[in-house]
Amino acid sequence: KWRRRLWNTCFFKKTKILILKKMKDISSSKTYSHYPVMLKEVINICDPKNGGLFIDCTYGAGGYTNKILSYPNTKVIALDRDPNIKRLAEKTKKNYKNRFFFHNSKFSELNKILTKDTKADCIIFDLGLSSLQLFDFKRGFSFNSKEEPDMRMGLNENSAKDVLNNLDAKTLGNIFKLLGEEKESYRISRNILKERKQNPIKTIPDLIKIIKKSKSKNFKKKINLSTQVFQALRIFVNKEVTELINGLINAAQFLKKGGKIIVITFHSIEDKIVKFFFTNFSLNKSKTSRYYPENNEKKTLFEIYKNKTIKPNSQEVEENNPSRSAKLRYVVRSKDNFIYPEDLEKKFFHYLELEKTYVQ
Repeated sequence: KWRRRLWNTCFFKKTKILILKKMKDISSSKTYSHYPVMLKEVINICDPKNGGLFIDCTYGAGGYTNKILSYPNTKVIALDRDPNIKRLAEKTKKNYKNRFFFHNSKFSELNKILTKDTKADCIIFDLGLSSLQLFDFKRGFSFNSKEEPDMRMGLNENSAKDVLNNLDAKTLGNIFKLLGEEKESYRISRNILKERKQNPIKTIPDLIKIIKKSKSKNFKKKINLSTQVFQALRIFVNKEVTELINGLINAAQFLKKGGKIIVITFHSIEDKIVKFFFTNFSLNKSKTSRYYPENNEKKTLFEIYKNKTIKPNSQEVEENNPSRSAKLRYVVRSKDNFIYPEDLEKKFFHYLELEKTYVQ
């Protein structure tokens, strides 16, 4: 939005050239500063003033981690799948040598990093795409990029380019429909196959051209026509639903009694998963389905969950427009021993199966 508004206010060619140059500058992760979403709210919930062990599952530029470490007697174990984040983590390590530990890993692998007796006071997930990734045009996440449609966050086998040029029309359509909630998913997927028979899809402008040609004109729609397809490709390439479900299960396993899980989501699929997990395994809903028999032992993972989302205030949205779609949910670990939440996998089985699709 801010790019479009800015562009429309430019009436002279020289001004537009300067704007384009500035956009190119901020597209580098070296120059663009990342804005940690709802930092104040996260720290208030974490409450690190008394110290403790905190796990930042999505380190990014280290906004949450560095703020937590500014309190004495705190330790942070941070993870990020993006290999480019290592250099940022090294700066934090210099400042907090004995209190900060970084792993270039996916948060689904939390159980491989932590020891069995590790118990955290708070575990944080800031989901989705970071500004550092979005504005690095070489990585192919942005509509404004002229590069290949890559979209890999890190530790991936396949890129979006591999997906677009190898999967069949039905599978592509399912990806766009399920993971992007795109209404014209199958028309877009058929046109992708039609185009790639002539020439492989090599750049983001190639993909956008196909999407625009496939979509019905809707002048009332505020978002970019390519938004849902880009979201779907990014989620599929990075197996984000599988990562989130496994990450949440791991988090519940390594959380101390009374510890908290904080999750910030940016789209409806993420939020549905988090809401279901927190609601159906909490004290106020110990029976995960009304068709199941009553659980006399009343074993739960979490204390009473109030099912209330926290959103950024107007000032934060004004300063950091991408935060407008953010939702924060948190839950408190119960005193019961860990039970494996099988129903979480059953509930979102169709997403998990789709993300298992092999790209040749």
